[in-house]
Amino acid sequence: MADIFDADIVCDACKTKTVKGEILKEGFKIRAWRCPKCAKIWPHPLDMAQYEDFKKLKQRDFEVKLRQVGNSWSVSIPKEIINFEAVKATKLVRLSLDNPGRVSISFTQIKRVINRGQ
Repeated sequence: MADIFDADIVCDACKTKTVKGEILKEGFKIRAWRCPKCAKIWPHPLDMAQYEDFKKLKQRDFEVKLRQVGNSWSVSIPKEIINFEAVKATKLVRLSLDNPGRVSISFTQIKRVINRGQ
């Protein structure tokens, strides 16, 4: 299926062909078209929908259980966050202590290197 971002868009105000680019909102890269003449901006609708989903999740507070598993402790991550981050078995989680009483979890994608010469 074709993406709307592949299309050329003409500004409805000044009839100038728009330029493709990105805008940054709270760490999100949102694809957008910008009119070089009047500077009007049209964000990509799917990217904006994902950004709106993020804002809704960010406003929520989740209470999760802390459990002891052997010599370690585990925290359950709510399904809404897992779905939003598209976490699969190929993801790693980075855990860091930011400040006393504050821990952050970052999701990163595992990159596999394939040696084709061997």
